[in-house]
Amino acid sequence: MEALVKFVQDEFVTRKDLPDFSAGDTITVYYEIKEGSKTRTQFFRGVVIQRRGTGSSETFTIRKMSGSIGVERIFPVNLPALQKIEINKRGKVRRARIYYFRGLTGKKARIKEERR
Repeated sequence: MEALVKFVQDEFVTRKDLPDFSAGDTITVYYEIKEGSKTRTQFFRGVVIQRRGTGSSETFTIRKMSGSIGVERIFPVNLPALQKIEINKRGKVRRARIYYFRGLTGKKARIKEERR
């Protein structure tokens, strides 16, 4: 049964060509918002906290600070409204899911940049 589900996902779900990013990277996600009959592009720039799932159900979580309040947003990889993803900085972290980043403030909340 699982093989059948995987086959259907691979055949019928359109894959987007996204850059290779992981936890700790600072990225900008451009996505389309529909307001009535109009559409506009909005962006969300923040640090990737995690990538979760496989195939068509894969998602990634981004966290940014808006003033002094932390804002997190979960994006599905196959979201039709997703236009593009830009990688601003590559972060050097030791974990695949950096939930500890939520509790850090000030200088401790900085992530070292990985030079590639």
